[in-house]
Amino acid sequence: MFLFVFFLGAFGAEEDMVLCEMLGRPEFPLLSKEGDITIGGVFYIQKEMMKPSLSFTDAPEPLICSRMKMRQFHFVQTMIFAIQEINNSSSLLPNISIGYTVFDNCASTLYSSSVVMGLINGQERTLGQTCSGQSSVHAIIGPSDSSSSIGMLQIAGLFQIPLQNLTGLQWVGSESWITESPLATKGYSGILTGSLGFTLRKAKIPGLREFLLQVNPSQDPHNNLVREFWEATFGCSFQPSLHGQSQCSGSERLEDINNPFTDVSELRISNNVYKAVYAVAHALHNMLKCGQSGEAVNQSCIWKDFLEPKELVKHLQDVNFTLQSGETVGFDENGDPAATYELLNWKRNQAGDTVFVAVGSYDASLPNGKQFIMNGINTTWAAGSPKRPQSVCSESCLPGFRQAVIKGKPICCFSCIACADGEISNSSNSAECSQCPLEYWSNEDHSQCVPKVIEFLSYGETMGALLAAFSLVGASLTLGISCVFFRFRHTPLIKASNSELSFLLLFSLTLCFLCSLTFIGRPSEWSCMLRHTAFGITFVLCMSCILAKTMAVVNAFNANRPSNTVLQCSAPLQRTSVLSCTLLQVLVCVLWLTLAPPFPYKNTDHATERIILECDLGSPIGFWAVLGYIGLLAVLCFVFAFLARKLPDNFNEAKFITFSMLIFCAVWITFIPAYVSSPGKFTVAVEIFAILASSYGLLLCIFAPKCFIIVLKPELNTKKHLMGKTGSH
Repeated sequence: MFLFVFFLGAFGAEEDMVLCEMLGRPEFPLLSKEGDITIGGVFYIQKEMMKPSLSFTDAPEPLICSRMKMRQFHFVQTMIFAIQEINNSSSLLPNISIGYTVFDNCASTLYSSSVVMGLINGQERTLGQTCSGQSSVHAIIGPSDSSSSIGMLQIAGLFQIPLQNLTGLQWVGSESWITESPLATKGYSGILTGSLGFTLRKAKIPGLREFLLQVNPSQDPHNNLVREFWEATFGCSFQPSLHGQSQCSGSERLEDINNPFTDVSELRISNNVYKAVYAVAHALHNMLKCGQSGEAVNQSCIWKDFLEPKELVKHLQDVNFTLQSGETVGFDENGDPAATYELLNWKRNQAGDTVFVAVGSYDASLPNGKQFIMNGINTTWAAGSPKRPQSVCSESCLPGFRQAVIKGKPICCFSCIACADGEISNSSNSAECSQCPLEYWSNEDHSQCVPKVIEFLSYGETMGALLAAFSLVGASLTLGISCVFFRFRHTPLIKASNSELSFLLLFSLTLCFLCSLTFIGRPSEWSCMLRHTAFGITFVLCMSCILAKTMAVVNAFNANRPSNTVLQCSAPLQRTSVLSCTLLQVLVCVLWLTLAPPFPYKNTDHATERIILECDLGSPIGFWAVLGYIGLLAVLCFVFAFLARKLPDNFNEAKFITFSMLIFCAVWITFIPAYVSSPGKFTVAVEIFAILASSYGLLLCIFAPKCFIIVLKPELNTKKHLMGKTGSH
């Protein structure tokens, strides 16, 4: 709710006309007084308007208003009071009198249009031979409602006239009603208790109450407005009434009345009216080059017959004065005064009446951070509750969530959507979720990024510990069998099974079991290179020994002459074949490590929520060449063992080698698709399982039968039993 000042100037056409005549009927003021300078005032003194019927064929009837508002009439008298103070002042506008013209706009934007034209035109129907003239008023004190003020401003601007069951809800009042006493005294008080709103600062105007109490119909017997006010105030009539209404004498006392007109405890808009009049007076005082305040009593002004509106506006923007109350009035470069407001709260006093209590203030002229303050008074909220209500459409989104606009609803209404995996929001009411860096992931509540879980097959987890245990058990079992063979190395069974190759085979199997340990633990540059090369070389050594044994057995039983048998089964030849086969694998591994060695690699593609530490092969060709060579030797071993399947039963070691090769080939054929399809650390686990399974297969199939005879059936460990049916061979 606000009041403002219109400044009026010359308007009209520059060309001469035969006759300048007003269109339509003139508007007549409710109150007026002549003066050298005239200030217009527009207030909604009466709040009900009877709108005429619009037939669009006849001129509309005049608008009729009724039901006086005492508070607005109070504003009118405040304006008149300020004008009288200025006229009685010898320091402000000396020897120049201010008159006034007051209109009622009936709280209607429609009527405001007629009123502003009435203020500009005056009541003269003709202006002679030219319409070029000056407005009937020099400034307008505008109405207190914004809609009427804006409508009047738009019209005045054309003439280059520039412009002081609802319980439980928390009401935030606008300036237009937050200080309306009638609302607080009627049935709305229960609903509106706890209301908050900014309003103009309350002020004191010395002498205003005494002036208001002097208002009387005897001052102007022909003024209908004052008579109507008197009748409405005392409930009487100056005319004989047929409804039993008492006769007004004019001697009734306003001191005995308590209504918005006589109430000066809440001078807010009234103070704006008061300041507006003084602002106009000071602007005119400077414009007319009157003596400065504080000089000699007899001062004079340089009167001008024509007041330029632009010049008046300039002086208005430059005014800076202090009222008797100590309040400073001035305008900034935009023509706005310093915004100063009080924050009012509707409270109940001990008597149960609603009172307006200032609980805070706002002053735009103060530094940032100090403009708005609360004065420490407890605030009453909706329905008289001391607890502050929640005034949001949607509750705040916690960290880990983002706001999602609800279609068809205001922007303050939103849904809280959880951030996707890998995204976070670390503050409340985040509009968007942010993506975590590559090596980070969102925590459980999606409020911060944490390092991704690093995954590799470790000794600390169950699967890694079990595989390591099986590896050590296999190596220990192999060493145990080696001890048994060494203890009974002079027995016929050990001699017949080529003890040198058997011990070399047991040594290679021990390395096969132990090489699986290089696959467990955090991958490093050395472990990545060692695990595949050690696996390839040890298994080739193992296959070379088995191949040499099967070839020796086949050659021994298929030789036609003893001389050939000795040559084909000699130890140097066996050693040479084992060494040659192994060196070839060593050469392949050296080339692999030289050209494109395996290296540790952080795999973030397979799983977005974790980092898989693995060994990149470097060169897949090198890996499959190593594996393929082992497979080739395994196939050769199987073929030679198969050829020896019909040897005498008493010495058929080839039969057990055949079984071991079947297990070995089955394991590694199954390993290939499992290795390719297994994710993360399971790839390593599958490879270790294949190594252990094939190693156990070789150990048990080849050496378990011999250990059974040596330990449990020593009677079968004789030359006679071994020769048996093989004597002829």
